[in-house]
Amino acid sequence: MENPRSTAKIAGHPIHPMLVTIPIACFVGALLTDITYWRTAEMTWANFSAWLITVGVIVGILAAIAGLTDFLWGREIRAQPTAWLHMGGNFVALVLAFFNMLIHTRDAWTSVVPTGLILSALVVIILIFTGWLGWALVYRHHVGVADETA
Repeated sequence: MENPRSTAKIAGHPIHPMLVTIPIACFVGALLTDITYWRTAEMTWANFSAWLITVGVIVGILAAIAGLTDFLWGREIRAQPTAWLHMGGNFVALVLAFFNMLIHTRDAWTSVVPTGLILSALVVIILIFTGWLGWALVYRHHVGVADETA
């Protein structure tokens, strides 16, 4: 039986796993810079958070488009309950990150404490869960993994 294939590819390489690393790094970085701002009140950290969240949302949308393409055109992928949870959780994380991006446009203190910090933490917690599910899709269900016999 052939492994479920990724349909959004560049030169045979799935796009979604390549892109997701950027928003994950940005959202984790934003949580760290939010915590640092909360502890120091140094304006630079709030600015870093705003930029990290904005880049994370933009690249997250691109990763979501690639992932949704794989999901919609891959019947074998849609057949995996893990894929539904992964997609739904990432959608929630991206929506929360979008609102966090809007909140981070306010002045530094009100953009971070407490709402921005809480949203940053929620996004990272969700990404830990959905990241685990994404790895399960690759390692357990072999989604996007080329067959060695092919």
